[in-house]
Amino acid sequence: MSIKTKISERLFLCSWSGGKDSYLALHKARLSGANPLVLLNVLNENGQISRSHGIPKKVLERQASCLGLPLEFIESSWQDYEKNFIDKLITLKSKYGVNAAVYGDIDIESHRKWDEKVSKAAEVEPVLPLWQVDRRTLVEEMIKVGIEALIVSCQSKYEQHILGEVITTQLLDVFEQLEIDACGENGEYHTLVLNGPEHKEELVVEPLNVLRNNGYSFLELSYDN
Repeated sequence: MSIKTKISERLFLCSWSGGKDSYLALHKARLSGANPLVLLNVLNENGQISRSHGIPKKVLERQASCLGLPLEFIESSWQDYEKNFIDKLITLKSKYGVNAAVYGDIDIESHRKWDEKVSKAAEVEPVLPLWQVDRRTLVEEMIKVGIEALIVSCQSKYEQHILGEVITTQLLDVFEQLEIDACGENGEYHTLVLNGPEHKEELVVEPLNVLRNNGYSFLELSYDN
């Protein structure tokens, strides 16, 4: 990418799952001196839950309110994901004046190349604050800075061990015992951040039920209005 701006002049959009990686990327980018303007989440075709983590739209909206940032959405199938993402980047570049896009990818090269591809198409700078940091080190940093990440979905074989738990150093040891990647990069689990240094107020949710589909378990959540 040839697009470069001074860190203090980066006005960024954050690609947003609602989980720990996008949250830590947002936090680290802001600490570097960059300025967050808007979050962007991709929903499924029905526009009810997030495409990647299965988190209800209303919960994500409440989370963004707790952070004090606007949240924009795309409704998309996997087939149209890239085109719709680029189109939205272009729209938000004009609407908010962003010149950079922050992503929470860690070390999968194909993900980095995709981030660069869509950013180039929208003429914004891709920023990957977590890139090539050791996975367990990232989760330990997350815990240290006070990010409370609730496991809201996981592979069903791990349900009894980790679903509904907040990630702690003790839970990281459980991950190791179960051979779960520290960051869940193999799809073992996904999270929703309830509180942390970017929050203005805590997101309060209550697990109501466990839904299961295709070998995956999801927490059904209610939230504090």
